[in-house]
Amino acid sequence: MRAFFAVDLSDDLVDSVADAQAAFGNPAGLTLVDPEQAHVTLKFLGEIGAGDDRGEADDDTAPALDDVIAAGERAVESAGVGPFECGVEGFGVFPSLDYISVVWAGVDAGSAELTALHEALEAETTALGVDPADHDFTPHVTLARMDDARGKKLVQEVVRERDPEIGRFEVDEVRLVQSTLTSDGPVYETVTSFGL
Repeated sequence: MRAFFAVDLSDDLVDSVADAQAAFGNPAGLTLVDPEQAHVTLKFLGEIGAGDDRGEADDDTAPALDDVIAAGERAVESAGVGPFECGVEGFGVFPSLDYISVVWAGVDAGSAELTALHEALEAETTALGVDPADHDFTPHVTLARMDDARGKKLVQEVVRERDPEIGRFEVDEVRLVQSTLTSDGPVYETVTSFGL
């Protein structure tokens, strides 16, 4: 199964996320993310074994689900982070304004705690054989993906000219999430959660 570790935005920020997305209008080539699924990804795992009571993986290379859960528990414990508040504001893009693949809102307050959680999860999961991240961790909430460059100029203008304050939310747990890709977009399901 395809999975990742994340923290969720609170339900009361759904409308604020949608309002931030509305700043981009509806340019060709831009696909908005469902604001009800807004989250901060701490570590993308890719494919992991579904596992069973014995912790067996589906294949020889994917770590077993039971091992991933145990790694998540160790990581949250070793990060030493208690419940904290995050603030979401401002726009950004990956990888650059010249070539946009992802449009996001940044995390200001709470970024140190999110980074500590990411680093602990990175260490524990790469020890299981999960590929290490190939870029620096930037705490963010994905707002949209650019499928092609038709709407690039509009997106560039909005990112350069606007600095929205989306809101604040409390973080008191990390979730391990299963992501199933469908023609209507990804469907997320909580596998388990780890309290802070």
